[in-house]
Amino acid sequence: MNTPPRVLTIAGSDSGGGAGLQADLRTFFACGVHGMTAVTAVTVQNSLGVSGVSVIPPEIVAAQIEAVADDIGVLAAKTGMLATAEIIEAVAKACDRVHIGRDGTVPFVVDPVAASMHGDQLLLDNALDALRTELFPRATLVTPNLDEVRLLTGITVRSYADSREAAMALHALGPQWALVKGGHLHDAPDCVDVLYDGETFLELPARRIDTKHTHGGGDTMASAITSALARGASVPDAVRFGKEFVTNAVAHAYPLGSGVGPVSAFWRLPSEETLPTFDQKG
Repeated sequence: MNTPPRVLTIAGSDSGGGAGLQADLRTFFACGVHGMTAVTAVTVQNSLGVSGVSVIPPEIVAAQIEAVADDIGVLAAKTGMLATAEIIEAVAKACDRVHIGRDGTVPFVVDPVAASMHGDQLLLDNALDALRTELFPRATLVTPNLDEVRLLTGITVRSYADSREAAMALHALGPQWALVKGGHLHDAPDCVDVLYDGETFLELPARRIDTKHTHGGGDTMASAITSALARGASVPDAVRFGKEFVTNAVAHAYPLGSGVGPVSAFWRLPSEETLPTFDQKG
C-alpha cells in the first residue's frame, strides 16, 4: 500500500476533542493524509471552555518537529495554538532547519490562534508580536478569524471592504497569502472569506448555517487546506477545498456536553446506515 501524504500540526491538545490537534487529526484522516503532531500545550477543556493549561517546553516542541521531519518527512504543515513567544520562536527556527515555510520546500499554514470563541485575547502581547515578526514572514498562508485580525492588525472588520483592508494589512506582515475569514461577521447573510496574494483579491462565499456548534471550525478549515496543499493543490484551490470542507463540517456539527459542540468531519465518512451495528450487552 502506498504511503499517504504526511502532514504535521503544531498545536495544543483539547481534552474535549472538539478543537486543537484532535480536530486537526480528525480532519487529516477525513482528507486521506497521515497526520503527525508537535504538541505545544495540554489544556483542561470541555464544551464550556478552558479551565487550565500546561505549556510544553519550547525545546521539546522544536524537537518534535525535527524528529518527524527528519525521519518521516512532511509535505505540508500548519500551526494552531502556540501559547508563548518562546514557543513561537522555537517553532520558527525548527521550521527553518527542516525547510518548512515560504523559503523552504514545504507549504506552511499559520492559523494564529490568538482569541477565544468570545473574542478575548489568549496570547500575551509579546506572543502576538512574535506571530507577526517570526511566523507570518515564513507562512505560505495565514488564516485568522476576525477577532484575531483585530488583535494582529488593529482593524475591526464590519464589512467586506474592511475584509479587503485587513487582508492587505496581514499580507504586509510577510506571508505569501492572507485569508480573512468572514464567519464571525454575523450580520452578513453569507460567510464570505477574502484571499489576497498582494495583487489579487479572491472572494469565497458560502451559506451561513444557523448553529451555535462551531467549536474547532478554524482548526478544521486550516487542516483541510493543509491537507490539500500536501496533495499538490495551489493555494487558491486548497482554500476553496478548505472552505467547502468546513462549510459541510458546520452543517453536520453536533451538540456535545453543556456548551458549544464541535464541527464534524463525519460528513466525509459513510452514513450511519452503512456503519456496523452491534448488540448492546450489559
